Amino acid sequence: MNNEEVIEEIEEIEELTPNYEALKKSANRSSNWRERLQAVEDLGQWNNPQSIHILTHMLNGDPVSQVQEAAYKVLKQFGEDVQAPSKKKAELIKGVTKILVRIKKSLPEGHSFEAFKEKLQKMRSDVYDTYEGDKGADFDKWLEETWASLSRR
Repeated sequence: MNNEEVIEEIEEIEELTPNYEALKKSANRSSNWRERLQAVEDLGQWNNPQSIHILTHMLNGDPVSQVQEAAYKVLKQFGEDVQAPSKKKAELIKGVTKILVRIKKSLPEGHSFEAFKEKLQKMRSDVYDTYEGDKGADFDKWLEETWASLSRR
């Protein structure tokens, strides 16, 4: 493929999906599930191979069930033959308990839950964001219970 053909293909993609590159970046923003959810909604405006490719990736690979479900709904509306996402029961992010223990250990003895939550958000925004998106209104309760159960060994 020569340069002229590549440019032509890029222009064709941009015609089919305006802001394609920006939407692709938003769809892959690991520390912002709301931005990924918005990308699903935006991609839902264009039923074309580029949008379908990104949405399928989000359906199969996004750690937040809300984002997966939104991608599934859009793909179904497009007439794609896709399976509904299954609810994850295991850790959303591998090794999350170790990550949380390290953060707890890094704080002074007797620190508050709020200090722990703040440090988690600063140090591992991807973990914070993924679990916040997945747990919804129960996030603070889940995080506080998890924090209380972590050992400092």
